[in-house]
Amino acid sequence: MTTFAIRPFGARPCTLVVCRGCCCGDARKNPGTDHAGQLARLRDAAASGGRLAVRTSDCLGPCGQANVIVVQPSTEGRRRGARAAWIGWALDDDATDDVLAWAAAGGPGIAEPPATLTLQMIPPPSGGVRTR
Repeated sequence: MTTFAIRPFGARPCTLVVCRGCCCGDARKNPGTDHAGQLARLRDAAASGGRLAVRTSDCLGPCGQANVIVVQPSTEGRRRGARAAWIGWALDDDATDDVLAWAAAGGPGIAEPPATLTLQMIPPPSGGVRTR
């Protein structure tokens, strides 16, 4: 009997989906936050080892909790039953540090999130993602 891998191109790492739509990433809504610097830090971390990936999205929906980052589990995390974790109010270096530490440790299903990050977890929007 022949068996096939779920993903023939290898396992997917923990992936960070960073909202950069109408509210997230907008200096008018959250002045004093280095939105470009945050995204650069996340991308630099992804480029330096392959333990995580970073994507951007136009609008994830919960604009009242900007900046929003969705931490998607790796292939192994999904095998263990993990689901994506939605993080709101990711506006400062501490939040970015916590997201990066959790993703580097394996993310949902592999590692427990930092306690401070659990306080920023929000429910995913119902009814799909809002568009502008």
